[in-house]
Amino acid sequence: MTNKRLVLTTASSQEEARRLAKALVERRLAACVNIVPNMNSVFRWKENVVESHEFLLLMKTTESVVPKLREAIQELHSYDVPECIVLPIEEGSAAYLDWIDESVT
Repeated sequence: MTNKRLVLTTASSQEEARRLAKALVERRLAACVNIVPNMNSVFRWKENVVESHEFLLLMKTTESVVPKLREAIQELHSYDVPECIVLPIEEGSAAYLDWIDESVT
């Protein structure tokens, strides 16, 4: 197990996804953000089942930065309750994991 984390959130549009990704990398809260376009989501919101097109953001960061990353997602996001799921990165190439460390503060 490493101290690296993969954080997931979704955005309502490509523009919002890019804005979030750029801000999080510029703030050094994520080393990299991948944007997966045109995802279909089905979820319950305010007692209704809703279907929506969304963009999935995959953020690579470190465990110590996750609280600040979570706060930034809440601050920057258009959703009332933005997704913020944190998954441990158990292992990876040493050079890539070192790059994550160097890229976030």
